[in-house]
Amino acid sequence: MPLLIPTGHAARVTWIGVVPDRTASLAAAPLERAELTFAGIAGEAHAGLTRPSCSRVTMLYDKGTEIRNTRQLSILSEEDLDAIAAGMGLDRLDPAWLGASMVVAGIPDFTLVPPGARLRLASGAVVTVDMENRPCHLPVEVIERHHPGKGKAFRTAAQRRRGVTAWVEREGPLARGDGVTLFVPDQPRWPHDPAG
Repeated sequence: MPLLIPTGHAARVTWIGVVPDRTASLAAAPLERAELTFAGIAGEAHAGLTRPSCSRVTMLYDKGTEIRNTRQLSILSEEDLDAIAAGMGLDRLDPAWLGASMVVAGIPDFTLVPPGARLRLASGAVVTVDMENRPCHLPVEVIERHHPGKGKAFRTAAQRRRGVTAWVEREGPLARGDGVTLFVPDQPRWPHDPAG
């Protein structure tokens, strides 16, 4: 019996990017195509099989503890980007400013897809969703450079819209325009979930 079920939501990749030096800026450089490897995208600041723990997991580890890298990619949706931009009073929000690795179109409420969901790309490469990527302060500075006075609105506008972090489960090429199929775990929500 399969543990993952297709959702029927067919999507496509509309944008690909790579953050070359996160210490210099969160902004991503756009790409037409990339190779997804078990370590992520080559040249991406978030690539690697392991990473130092960060604020997302401080309840589990001291900051800087070496852990498996399940944050290789930052994936957003066109629909969520449009909603964030509208909430900020902007016509458009460039995914590069948010350090996106990939943007997809065609999956409603993309940020809320469950952890463990899979995105199967046209090439056969598969990406596994780790968790929601909560809005942080890092895009604020980048957005502010392009739209003075608007950056501060990002964190509120991006609540439940910031996309997900993910890791590569099966290697393969990725290109703009590629089809994407969403699979979700065939599992009910845990009834004791403290989040409700």
